[in-house]
Amino acid sequence: MSTFLSSSVLNFEQPPIVPTEPVWRFSVEQYHQMIHLGILTKDDPVELLEGWIVRKMPKNPLHRATTKLTRNALEQIVPEGWYVDAQEPITLDDSEPEPDVVVVKGNTRDYLDRHPGAKDVALVIEVADSTLERDRNSKNRLYARAGILFYWLVNLPEQKVEVYTQPTTSTIKPTYQQRQDYSLSDEIVVFIEGLEVGRITVRDRIP
Repeated sequence: MSTFLSSSVLNFEQPPIVPTEPVWRFSVEQYHQMIHLGILTKDDPVELLEGWIVRKMPKNPLHRATTKLTRNALEQIVPEGWYVDAQEPITLDDSEPEPDVVVVKGNTRDYLDRHPGAKDVALVIEVADSTLERDRNSKNRLYARAGILFYWLVNLPEQKVEVYTQPTTSTIKPTYQQRQDYSLSDEIVVFIEGLEVGRITVRDRIP
């Protein structure tokens, strides 16, 4: 496995180069093996998206604060048997994204030997500034393909929240059939297993 990646490949100080030849796509199992072997470490700012190892962008203060405030708000309303996590991996068929905020079934001790999967997740939230196009496209596609029922995109440049529902898991063009945009003064309903568990007014959660 070490033949696929070298220290030069993982040098994120250099600008990215678009490959002109076919490149290797990795399975989730290969990605896990690279982590296990130390080829990828906690200091490498990457995640696996649709088989590609993709660099995670640095977070500015507004992104960090929005993530924290959103997590705090959700922690006030999620029912017993669920918990809120932030910027930790979830394992899907061909991806291992690290959503900014996620609502997960059970508790942290349930996942000592694996990451939560799609069936364990009620809601994923991405906070987007420089990653807006990635979060609208590849993240939208992979969450829909996994059948995650609710995907929120906190769109910082346009100061709104895009709520995506009704995923289609088509292997050709997975997507969410419904999108509803909310302004910062609107209340957003939080559903878990088909039940409304509370509402968040986004205006109070973004500085």
